[in-house]
Amino acid sequence: MTDAFTGKTWWIVGASDGLGAALAQKISARGAHVILSARSADKLNNLAATLPNAAVLPMDVTDAKTVHEAFSQAQHADAMLYCVGTYEPMHARDWDGDAVERMIDTNFTGAARVLAGVVPQYVTRGFGHIMLIGSLSGYRGLPAAVGYSASKAALMHLAENLLIDLKGSGVKIQVANPGFIKTRLTAKNDFAMPQIMTADKAADHVLKAVDSGRFESAFPRPFAWVFKWGRYLPRALFNRLF
Repeated sequence: MTDAFTGKTWWIVGASDGLGAALAQKISARGAHVILSARSADKLNNLAATLPNAAVLPMDVTDAKTVHEAFSQAQHADAMLYCVGTYEPMHARDWDGDAVERMIDTNFTGAARVLAGVVPQYVTRGFGHIMLIGSLSGYRGLPAAVGYSASKAALMHLAENLLIDLKGSGVKIQVANPGFIKTRLTAKNDFAMPQIMTADKAADHVLKAVDSGRFESAFPRPFAWVFKWGRYLPRALFNRLF
């Protein structure tokens, strides 16, 4: 199996907190050079100071200008990992238009902005690796998940488009779909979160997914099975479960 990390450069978009920061640490420990992007330069600099081979590249994925400027400095990377996410628990009866647009713009449209540079560049040179972080919530519509669930579903669908269109191009596409991760975002939830993981544990799952070479990975099991195979249940039965 080809080593996806040793001696490679990984551009980690969303590296300042939670899963992204944990992935930066683990990917660096696997022998890769990491380029760290997020909005907070201070957090990125603090993280980079703990790593042996890291560069800081602040970027706001909702701002096309900063995305273009960052890509011009990160286009040499061997791989790009998109781990940006924002979340507000929201019932459709309590629709907050600004919050919904913010989730879609960050979780999905932001990825499209980054990929607008990455995909053509990787295709032209004939190699590259793209890992997108989806969510178990993207498999089917869920209660009180307006905005977040839809944006993650769109990102996961986009990964499927890329897998089909880039076959034979030398560009590897993967998507990892985690369940609940203990972060400042899930701290907003007021319900039980089965098999909630630390960011460190979730990062282990993502690296295992990269090493596996599989297009799609969902975790943690068995919680992931409820969502992945739940797509094939009658809708009324699935909705009743939740």
